[in-house]
Parts: sequence; C-alpha cells; structure tokens
Amino acid sequence: MNETELMVLPLVVRIERAAPPERTDALEAAAMAVLSLLDAPGEWAAELHAWQSTGKIRKVVRRARGAEWRRAAALPGRTIEHRTAEVRVHPPIPLDAWPKDLARLQVGGTELSDTAEPGEPSGPPVLWENPRLTMSAGKAMAQAGHAAQLAWWASDEAERAAWRADGLAVSVRAAPDRDDFDAKVAAGLPVVRDAGFTEIEPGSCTFVAEAPWLLGRVARS
Repeated sequence: MNETELMVLPLVVRIERAAPPERTDALEAAAMAVLSLLDAPGEWAAELHAWQSTGKIRKVVRRARGAEWRRAAALPGRTIEHRTAEVRVHPPIPLDAWPKDLARLQVGGTELSDTAEPGEPSGPPVLWENPRLTMSAGKAMAQAGHAAQLAWWASDEAERAAWRADGLAVSVRAAPDRDDFDAKVAAGLPVVRDAGFTEIEPGSCTFVAEAPWLLGRVARS
C-alpha cells in the first residue's frame, strides 16, 4: 500500500424507515466504532496503519436499510450497537476502491433527530459539537469520529486502558453556547478542524473533545 495514497474510513449507519436511530445515539455509535478499530485493529492493522500514515483521517458515512444493511454487514468490518443505533465500521480503503455494496449506498443528506433532549453526559470524554454550525447527521457522525480519534491519539497508555475498561464510551452533546465552545477550543483540548470537502467552510472547528486528562494536551489555538 502506498502510504501517501488518499484513503478513507467507511462507516455505515443503519436507518430503517420504521425505526430510525436517535441522532445523538448515532453520533456516539460512530465515535465508538472508530475507537473500536483504533484500539483493536486485528486483521486490519496494515490498512489502519496505511490510512493513518497519510496524515489525513478522512471518514465517509453512508446509510443503509433492509437488504442494503445485510449486504454491508456481510463485508469485512464490525458493528457497534449503542442504544437505538447500529453503526458498522469497515477497514480503511483507497478513496477510489469502494466495494460495490458500499459504493451504492447513499452518502449525502443523512438526517436524524432526537425525539427528546439528551440528558447530562454520562461521563468523559465528552465530544462537544459547535453550536454555530449546521451539519447533517452523516457529516456530524464523521466529525464525532474525528474527535474521538484525536482524543485517542492524545491519551497515554494508562488513560487508554481506563477508557477501554469503560467500554470506550463517549458522550456527544452540543456545546451550551458559542462562548463555551470557544473556551474549550482555547483550553488545549483536541479540536477537529474540517477540511471543507462537504457542507461547511474549510478550517471550521466542528468538535472539541473534553476529558480531565486531555486539558492542555495539545497546542492552544
């Protein structure tokens, strides 16, 4: 594998017409799916290494239901079930080499909502969404995955072990207001800055990952 080749991590969210997942559940499941692969890549270690070696962590979220979901589930990967959501993460692939059963899935306009206001975060890490931005659920799922990955990279082995013991859990919430989000960005926490391929302007700060052990861990903006 050419380590400079543009690669992407495919994520598929199951959205059945009669029972779509809650938006927050889907975002958290996407983040946990990414963490699962980072923590235990297994037979996909080479693909994961090649993807991370490019210096880019691009992710694409597609949606599936019924037979589409069953075909996706038959491909190499693993499924994370989290409350109302099911998200499948597949090993990284070259951008132009999607398996046909994934390539045919819809990517744009994946919309979900929460039927009730999410409660207080269950605990750290919390992935805070920028309240200034409007993102589709699919876009936000990819961004939450980025935030979880940056938090993983910024954690040491003991912190990762404790996180693993907690089931690699994360909470995803919208930041209470713009000032609060800006303060978190300035606090030396892992921040996702979008490349601007879709939906939002390049360089936009989409998510910040907060946990006590992450404060001051990265260079402040």
